Amino acid sequence: MIRLLRHAALLLLFTAANAFAQSVPRLDEPYELVRALQAVQDGISNGDTAAHNSHIALIRQIGDKFLAADPGVWSNPQNGQAVVIYLLSGGAPQLVRKLPRDKMKVDERLLNGALAYVEGRQEEARELLKDIKPRTIPSGLGGQVALVQGALFARAEASFAIERLDEARLLLPGTLVEEAALRREILLVGQAEDFEKFEFLTLAYIRHYRNSIYAGDFWQRFSTGLTQSNLALDERRFARIAALLEQIDRASRLTLYLVIARAAMVRGRLPVTRLAGERALTLSADASVERERAHFFRGASRVLTDEYDGGLAELKALDRAKLPERDVPLLNATVQLALDVRKPFASGSAAAADKPPATPARLDLASSTGMLARAQKQLGELELLTRDRRP
Repeated sequence: MIRLLRHAALLLLFTAANAFAQSVPRLDEPYELVRALQAVQDGISNGDTAAHNSHIALIRQIGDKFLAADPGVWSNPQNGQAVVIYLLSGGAPQLVRKLPRDKMKVDERLLNGALAYVEGRQEEARELLKDIKPRTIPSGLGGQVALVQGALFARAEASFAIERLDEARLLLPGTLVEEAALRREILLVGQAEDFEKFEFLTLAYIRHYRNSIYAGDFWQRFSTGLTQSNLALDERRFARIAALLEQIDRASRLTLYLVIARAAMVRGRLPVTRLAGERALTLSADASVERERAHFFRGASRVLTDEYDGGLAELKALDRAKLPERDVPLLNATVQLALDVRKPFASGSAAAADKPPATPARLDLASSTGMLARAQKQLGELELLTRDRRP
């Protein structure tokens, strides 16, 4: 709280200095200007639209003040570090290159790495910044560096990136840096299929940053992490997944349940197919495409498990014209597979042929490799199934 109040006071002084240059003392130290910038950016993480609308102009103003500063100020290590923070907070690299580098007391790896990062030279930035230990430098700078390291290594070394994003959150709690770290980390943890941490990060974001200007980006990454992994396909944790999805708007929740239902179906996770299909039914409008798809997934899960007759009737009642083209072959294969299950044995008597066998016991598609192979052949969707199985 004290930190936030001090930042607010700095920002107030800085703003007043621009409006009343002759009567209000100026903030001459670059590190003070950067603290004011961080205070504004922290407001963005709390949903302050005014802060969001003004922070680009503030970045430009701070850059101008950097250029106009007395060269002697750069001998202060705090001000050299402030330049790095300024860069990583959206500052202009072309402006920083005009500053008296020979007078700055700052780790060259940090400054050059920050310049490489913001200028898009990712490989050089990785080389310069990888060995920097965020906990060994002041937390205001360390948190920023850890966040950038998480971004730089997200693809090549996901476990290292997750470690650095954890450090960013710990070094700068309650700030835009923590908010950004949560947004980046949720996708990586989802891809790693660490459900406990995925749930923890989601709840942390909801608790602290649900009103953030960037909340939409978080939920997009959450959705990708959830649906491009097996996180949502475990029946035992479905209730916890549903609790997380309650935090999303109704339309997005419906879309996610349909994605989960389809992914579960092509992977043979029929209990989850049914659970997700039923949730989608409660969220969809009558006679909508989404309603037909929800019936399709629920019907498929029923006909291939322990409600054969009811499931087959649900599938036959579908309005095929409302189903997406990619679902029609899957529907055809499901119906054919269900009919094949009830075919009479060729070696049986005529009477046996007239009387279909009893509804089969619960059918596990995941272990029925022969049936799956035949269904995939009928679908002609091998490429689709491969895509749906991506990590």
